[in-house]
Amino acid sequence: MSDNKFPSPFEIETPPGAEGWQKMYNWYHLFGEERRELDENRFWFADRLHHPDVMHPYDEIQCECWWQALGAFNTRIFAMPPAHGVDQRILNGRLFITAVAAPAEDIPARAEEFAGRASHYYENWESIYIGWKAKVTAKLHEIRAIEFAPLPNLEPVETVEQHVGHSAGFRMVRDFERLVTTMYETYQYHFEMLNIGYAAYLNFFQLCKSAFPGIGDQSIAQMVGGLQVDLYRPDDELRRLAKEAERLGIAETVLDGSMNVEQLFERLSDDPNGKAWVADWNATSDPWFVINTDPGHPGGYHTYDTWADIPDIPMVSVREYLRRFRGGQNIDRDTAGVLRERDRITAEYRDLMSTEDHAAFDQAVALARLVFRYIEEHVLYIEHWMWATFWRKSKQLARTMAAMGYFDEAEDMFFLRRGEVTEAIYDLVVGWSVGTAPRGPGYWRPIIEERKGIFEALKAWEPPPALGPPPEEVNEPLTVMLWGINSDLVREWGQNDEGDGKTLRGVGASTGVVEGRARVLKHVSEMSSVQSGEILVCPATSPAWAPIFTRIAATVSDVGGIMSHTAIVCREYGIPAVVGTGNAVATITTGQRLRVDGNSGVVTLLD
Repeated sequence: MSDNKFPSPFEIETPPGAEGWQKMYNWYHLFGEERRELDENRFWFADRLHHPDVMHPYDEIQCECWWQALGAFNTRIFAMPPAHGVDQRILNGRLFITAVAAPAEDIPARAEEFAGRASHYYENWESIYIGWKAKVTAKLHEIRAIEFAPLPNLEPVETVEQHVGHSAGFRMVRDFERLVTTMYETYQYHFEMLNIGYAAYLNFFQLCKSAFPGIGDQSIAQMVGGLQVDLYRPDDELRRLAKEAERLGIAETVLDGSMNVEQLFERLSDDPNGKAWVADWNATSDPWFVINTDPGHPGGYHTYDTWADIPDIPMVSVREYLRRFRGGQNIDRDTAGVLRERDRITAEYRDLMSTEDHAAFDQAVALARLVFRYIEEHVLYIEHWMWATFWRKSKQLARTMAAMGYFDEAEDMFFLRRGEVTEAIYDLVVGWSVGTAPRGPGYWRPIIEERKGIFEALKAWEPPPALGPPPEEVNEPLTVMLWGINSDLVREWGQNDEGDGKTLRGVGASTGVVEGRARVLKHVSEMSSVQSGEILVCPATSPAWAPIFTRIAATVSDVGGIMSHTAIVCREYGIPAVVGTGNAVATITTGQRLRVDGNSGVVTLLD
């Protein structure tokens, strides 16, 4: 592939009507002449896994959190031998990223340092993970306790009598900073174990590639699958609620699709068993339905609510499971079968090795299985529970400021950058404190209106999958395992661009070959439209999509690697998957016949 295969970021034009979009984002996040020589010679790919859509200015905080944290743990804390961090740039409202290689001359010393530091974590993984859960849960409780309410006309007398010593206005300023800082701190914890977890899996992956030439990526992944992890708990709870509806004799009422959830719960509350089922649902909802509905990697945008916010989404799945259960089907996941297959494949490959290599193989597979639980479960704690709470509190603040007349509507706040929101809160609080009008309502209104127009113009732009010269080698663990980006895939992207329009290539993430009709979905709220046996085509999936995997025949995604959520879940459910195709959603339309080859990573358009 030539160095000119993908356009330079400095050649990309601004979409009509989006002039001045750069003012919506922080200056350090943009391509600029000051580092043009550096950035023009690096390979950037669109991060559709975390940020598949145009980013609101306020939501820039999400990618800032992981930008700094991932880099620090790779580069400064664990000294990952081949790679530093993952750099970011925003272009036309979309996030592009690139892996930063460690200097070749530093790798031997970094490898020695990494061995000692990572070993400490590997040897104490279980106890560290228990402490990790406690730390993250404590931070979750901290931001759940924050409340933003309109400032009172007069402080309650208790402020005087209890010698509080500060005002509600001060607390609004303080609590917003606390909200942001706590989210940043939690994202440090996010990468405390994640990078070295992927490194352990990558080590096992490379050992297998070396020992067994020609082994498929899926076979390697199957050797570490089949574990019971909390990430599957939300879907398991939907199945349990379906069974409970049948046991309590309320199945016919639950299956009445003419009612939304609010109406259904009102109807059920007239019956003791129905009332018990509703209470069960509500008790289950927190935390197991605090599941973000982002189209791909969860927690990336404030615009997506949770199952708990939109209970009609999980109810679709409860009704589906209930219909199947009543029809005599086993609706439980076949975890035991996945474990049997895992052990069979592991034993067969182990038998191919010489006896003296068994110890190294056993150690590598055991470590990969050990870290796998965290790799999956951390998503629940951080991307769902923490980010859902952060966005909920941010929306509460926005509603409060709108109620005080600072914004015309709550959504306006999200068209300001995080630092600008800090300024706006201070301006509001000063006006309240002094008893005068803040400047903000008139100052921000034209800025927000301009940005709303720019935002709509940016949504019409379809970003290329990549920018700049292709890499010779990609070896940053998250880039390989999570995003699935490597030189081979980049070449496949090029073939997709040059091909006859009948073939897409990506990463074969779950074995098997299936033909069927496509169902293109961009959001989990469209899940009810999927017919049994269709092939799901989507940007990516998150745990919010879990119930769909019992209905579909295969999955094709725009983004993801062998250890992405889509790949892992498809292997657990035993359905073929091709991930990381780059542009399946834009290429395929609902109803087209496809052949999905999860062995080779090829998707063929048959129509």
